[in-house]
Amino acid sequence: MNLESEITKIVESVLEKEYFLVDVQIKQLKEKKRVTVLLDGDNGVNIDVCAKTSRALGDYIEQMNLIETAYNLEVSSPGVDNPLKLLRQYPQHIGRTLLVNLKDNTNVEGVLTKIENSTITIEQTKGKGKKAEVIVQNIDFENITGSKVLISFK
Repeated sequence: MNLESEITKIVESVLEKEYFLVDVQIKQLKEKKRVTVLLDGDNGVNIDVCAKTSRALGDYIEQMNLIETAYNLEVSSPGVDNPLKLLRQYPQHIGRTLLVNLKDNTNVEGVLTKIENSTITIEQTKGKGKKAEVIVQNIDFENITGSKVLISFK
């Protein structure tokens, strides 16, 4: 079993059901490995959950001697600069503007209005004022390669 899948298994075993693993990244830096674990939750994730997961994972790595050299372990939430990877991440972003990248290399930008089964609904407004037209697009999650939450400073 490789290190990434071993870490995935451990993290998933310690998380409570409202939290979930988004990604595990392992990078070899010059003198040590960097293990980054990204967590999220149905209502977001707080620092206590990250700290508890980090302690449990760190203890396991040490006990099982999974990484024999020096390493950095970072457990955090994905943050706004990371794309949404899992369908389970979308509900907490209803009402926000997303840039959705599709498998056909096109993008859809608009407000996430709902999620039903594995389909997300994006509303785009074309034009301004009385000529504004709202276009509703239903996108199957299988056609999405990634989505970013767009932050507005208006």
